[in-house]
Amino acid sequence: MAEFDFVIVGAGSAGAVLADRLSEDGKYSICLLEAGGSDLNFWIWMPIGYGKAFYNKSINWMYHTEADPGLNGRSGYWPRGKVLGGSSSINAMVYIRGQHADFEDWKAMGNPGWGWDDVLPYFKRSECHEGGADAYRGGDGPLHVSGMEHSVHPLCANFLDACEEAGFERNPDFNGKTQEGVGLYQITAKGGFRMSTARAYLSRARKRRNVSVETHAHTTRLIMENGRATGVVYRQGGAEKTVRARREVILSAGAVNSPQILMLSGIGDSETLKAKGITPSVHAPAVGRNLQDHLGLDYLYRSKVPTLNQQLYPWWGKLAQGIRYVLTRSGPLSLSVNQAGGFVKSNPDTERPNMQLYFSPVSYTKAPKGKRPLMNPDPFPGFLLGFQPTRPTSRGHIGLRSADPFDTPEIHPNSLSTNRDLSEMVEGCRLMRKIAASPSMQSVIDQEITPGPAIQSDEEMLEDVRNRCSTVFHPVSTCRMGPDSTENVVDARLKVYGVDGLRVVDASIFPAVTSGNTNAPAIMVGEKGADLILEDTRAA
Repeated sequence: MAEFDFVIVGAGSAGAVLADRLSEDGKYSICLLEAGGSDLNFWIWMPIGYGKAFYNKSINWMYHTEADPGLNGRSGYWPRGKVLGGSSSINAMVYIRGQHADFEDWKAMGNPGWGWDDVLPYFKRSECHEGGADAYRGGDGPLHVSGMEHSVHPLCANFLDACEEAGFERNPDFNGKTQEGVGLYQITAKGGFRMSTARAYLSRARKRRNVSVETHAHTTRLIMENGRATGVVYRQGGAEKTVRARREVILSAGAVNSPQILMLSGIGDSETLKAKGITPSVHAPAVGRNLQDHLGLDYLYRSKVPTLNQQLYPWWGKLAQGIRYVLTRSGPLSLSVNQAGGFVKSNPDTERPNMQLYFSPVSYTKAPKGKRPLMNPDPFPGFLLGFQPTRPTSRGHIGLRSADPFDTPEIHPNSLSTNRDLSEMVEGCRLMRKIAASPSMQSVIDQEITPGPAIQSDEEMLEDVRNRCSTVFHPVSTCRMGPDSTENVVDARLKVYGVDGLRVVDASIFPAVTSGNTNAPAIMVGEKGADLILEDTRAA
């Protein structure tokens, strides 16, 4: 039976970081288990290829939620990375840390060591910002972060001018002194290739003799002995295998799979587990609870001027851009489609920016989420204005469908279940119309296609929201960090309550969802989690 100091489950945004940092000094042996396979895939490495990875079973769990009452009974599509690098290998690559106040909120919720001043060093340690280091940015970390200033579509300038006309200020760096304002996004990319955590961290960790990476290794349960997690059972190549941990088992399987593995191992609400035929080992009622996610909505416009649709829809356009990318690693295939956006206040009464904006100079009317790959844009010139409220108050949960570890978990988002979330979605719709009505956007808008000018009242807008809005793929908080073991799963050192030798280190521990894209803070959690583990190991 194989034995290592640390066994990590999940090679994603946090797990890959842990494997690298825990193995750096050579003192400890690491086994990293990943249910998926290699990230050496063209559609992963080419930035805009995420439209293909979005619907690829070989690298994506491709989850679907249960019918969601708040979305008029619709089932949502939840892609999650099943590959080295996890969701950092299939996401849209936008690098956003969140607001400084988000982390002050984390600390105020009873989590010492997680305020802004505490986490900033880990954001900086992880990052190699192409603009170099300063008080807020890192300059020599493994994760390369690039700007898109020289490559974005010209319509981004119209969008940013429109936002200024609507009363919002420009911000050259959402990850600097303040998040508020509008500007161009930065992405995790280098040299025209995606910068996943597999590329940034695992590429160097795998060269070390003290690191073993097992792919296509589907974790089925944890080994529990006398109140301690001592190993992991997994299935690989049709055979059941076991690996033991001398020091700790670390779950980094993400907001869906980490709580699923805990529950399969008997760690969860005792009565709920018994009903699924699982013998409880630790009564932990908060496992899988407190699910938070961002909901977004797009407004589709037909343009008077060419958009990326004209470059990427015809076969000759695809060929030309493909050749350009292969030869120069530049052009639209080297970018994210989310090129511009920002963080603004949707009403003057809110203290902090509560709305994230997106501008995409491309549209995919005939590729609904979860139905087919996003590879063929519309034949007409079109673009998207989008928004998402940054701090939703609705809470859902993850549950077991059965005791079978290969059965998909139940995902209950419980979307739009609070009045605040409903009102903010309507405010977001009004904001889209306000920006679209500005002179700079009116100069390029031919017509609003979706939802269309017939939708005007709050009631009509809310019904449109329920019919069309969807996740923007930021699920967090299902193994929430906090001081009360009845309401949270891990403490401020990421140790699972009621179990020795077990931690959770991934986005599932977020006390609350951050204001924006969640990949950067998940990587930060991996960085800080590694330090916590090493501190405790050395002190033992």
